[in-house]
Amino acid sequence: MAVGTVLVTGGTGYIGSHTSLALLENGYDVVIVDSLYNSSVVAIDRIELLCGKRPAFHQVDITDEAGLDAVFKEHPAIDSVIHFAALKAVGESGEIPLEYYRVNVGGTIALLSSMTKHNVTNIVFSSSATVYGDATRFPNMIPIPEHCPIGPTNSYGRTKSTNELIITDHVEAQRNNLRKAGKPFEQWNGALLRYFNPCGAHPSGIMGEDPHGVPYNLLPLLGKVATGEREKILVFGDDYDSKDGTAIRDYIHVMDLARGHLAALNHLRSTHPGVQAINLGSGRGSTVFDIINAFSKAAGRELAYEVVPRRQGDVLDLTANPALANEVLGWKTELTLEQACEDLWRWVQNNPKGYRQEPPAELLDAVKAKAKAA
Repeated sequence: MAVGTVLVTGGTGYIGSHTSLALLENGYDVVIVDSLYNSSVVAIDRIELLCGKRPAFHQVDITDEAGLDAVFKEHPAIDSVIHFAALKAVGESGEIPLEYYRVNVGGTIALLSSMTKHNVTNIVFSSSATVYGDATRFPNMIPIPEHCPIGPTNSYGRTKSTNELIITDHVEAQRNNLRKAGKPFEQWNGALLRYFNPCGAHPSGIMGEDPHGVPYNLLPLLGKVATGEREKILVFGDDYDSKDGTAIRDYIHVMDLARGHLAALNHLRSTHPGVQAINLGSGRGSTVFDIINAFSKAAGRELAYEVVPRRQGDVLDLTANPALANEVLGWKTELTLEQACEDLWRWVQNNPKGYRQEPPAELLDAVKAKAKAA
């Protein structure tokens, strides 16, 4: 008997696939909806290879409320949602902001509307540390706590902060309306997970990040430099007030992040807290040059880079204060930046074309042998 059934939006994407795996490994049934706009259905096969269970899959766009209704109708056991589906590139969001609002905000409204119709009452939302904007504008806010004032500096971050408000308003309204009617209300809950920079890959080497087109994030770009697909990495600014002039970020291994979503879901289901914003991070800040050096070490050679002007909307320091997650969720990061680089390099080296190729036979054999032993 499953612990529960979870709808994972964007579940074939990078973080969504690793979280779906963690849910299945911990007794949940999983239903994935994804448009496959920036992901691959092959991720479903890899999830099944790793845990022996296959999530249900529906190719549905997050803005398609009728499509979401059909999924909830087909899977009446769904009682919770983990919501990843979104466009996610900071730079691109400044070029096509309307599309980011249409998909990210419109999609969340469609999802909440459909959830309400089908009495699905728990939502874990994949938010972002970008909602804080430049936390250095306030005293004593680095590392960043959840009570830091919100002030995103780019369109992507603004879609995330808008979604946080929408989810908060909706969950609180549902609770208030039910309370006034003398009905149970505690079943409506939301966790707003503000996390920092996901990195790494599954340690097996058969599941990782496979963005279509040019990736926008530092580590996947470094992977392409390491395989020779790209000549160099661009470093956006070396005149920040940091130890080496480059921006500081809190990097979190995707396996730790997946566990964080599982912990948040369990927290909602067991304690019914209403809506809570919670940081997921390591609490350790790393500069861009720290990352380049760590990945160069994992790859066994120096990776080329070029310093270019800062990007619009970038800030000096996004390092989490994860104390609330440690306390409330009983969760903390366990894996290091070095491990993340090693795992990412194993994925990139063995899957230079991502999911558009079969991984090496010896990797698959190792995974199958491990699954058989378990």
